[in-house]
Amino acid sequence: MTSEAIGLAGFNALPAAAAEAALLACCSAPRWARAVAAARPYAGTEALLDAADAALAALDDADIDQALAGHPRIGDRPTSAASAREQSGVSGAEVKAALAAGNRAYEDKFGYLYLVCAAGRGGEELLAVLRARLDNDPSTERQVMRGELAKINRLRLARAVAGA
Repeated sequence: MTSEAIGLAGFNALPAAAAEAALLACCSAPRWARAVAAARPYAGTEALLDAADAALAALDDADIDQALAGHPRIGDRPTSAASAREQSGVSGAEVKAALAAGNRAYEDKFGYLYLVCAAGRGGEELLAVLRARLDNDPSTERQVMRGELAKINRLRLARAVAGA
């Protein structure tokens, strides 16, 4: 969704295509966006967030790969206002270089980018989490990554429908 909060009523009132487009700004998996948009109207924010979680849980690996494609690497230049806000605690050339090396090691091991809900976390903490997750087996890590994606989706959705 855009960086402007549209409110839950505004989201519920959007035409289907506009709702899907707004959702794709939160998570770039088209099947997820279609499922969340199709379940409108939502009685409250928690119902929206629960539906988003359920839609995410139903995605297959190809859908999850589409979702991951919408996220920059931790420590890289963010590609959206949401990513920039979420990664605002990542700073310093040394931390960014260590994150870049960690990202490469993670991608070599798991075959997809390191995804973590970065909101409110500093670069050192994100680096420590990355290093710890490198010890996971592929199945465990896929579940951890899905959990992080759900956190990011919830954060972005809640922000988008707040107020207004």
